[in-house]
Amino acid sequence: MPKIVDHEARRLELADAVGRVIAREGVNEVSIRSVAAEAGWSSGALRHYFTTRAELLAFACEQVVQRVTTRIAGLRHTGTVHQAVRDTLLETMPIDAQRHTEAAIAFAFLALGLSDPHLAEVQRTHFDGMYGLCLQLIEGLDSEGLLAPHTTSTELLARRLHALVDGLSIQRLAGHLPPESMITQLDAYLAEITLGTDETRDLVRR
Repeated sequence: MPKIVDHEARRLELADAVGRVIAREGVNEVSIRSVAAEAGWSSGALRHYFTTRAELLAFACEQVVQRVTTRIAGLRHTGTVHQAVRDTLLETMPIDAQRHTEAAIAFAFLALGLSDPHLAEVQRTHFDGMYGLCLQLIEGLDSEGLLAPHTTSTELLARRLHALVDGLSIQRLAGHLPPESMITQLDAYLAEITLGTDETRDLVRR
């Protein structure tokens, strides 16, 4: 009886191998050969699934987005709305080894997309999704009456929140911020744009 191959599972296995190579050696070391070796495959076998490095990286990025989206959807919030917003944003930021690797894959497309239109589209999709999440969170705070008085639109507030989260993440990836400082700055900004409840002030003082 012929062996049944789960092709999607094998593609996911390769995406995980991309993550391990990036975590250990950096995104510049990702290649057909290095990922094949990491997965215990031959380069020829890998090319049955991804013919170029760009395709491999794009799929790995899509898996990162899906994984983070699934985690956020599975969060069960038992605290305040402010805490829920904070927890949701931290799922997207490099505060531990797993999320550091995920962010490294996603932000690799900033440079890769400059020379490859397909990878640039992957980066735009990632950016659009992150902005959409920030907008959803800002509108949620607004609907609960928790935003501080403001004269700008919720869309602009979401853009600013997105810029802050991405900026802090990039600084962390570059080694300019430890996780604790990144979280402290996020807490301070959330306290600034909300009504400053006791719960939010407690987070900033931690």
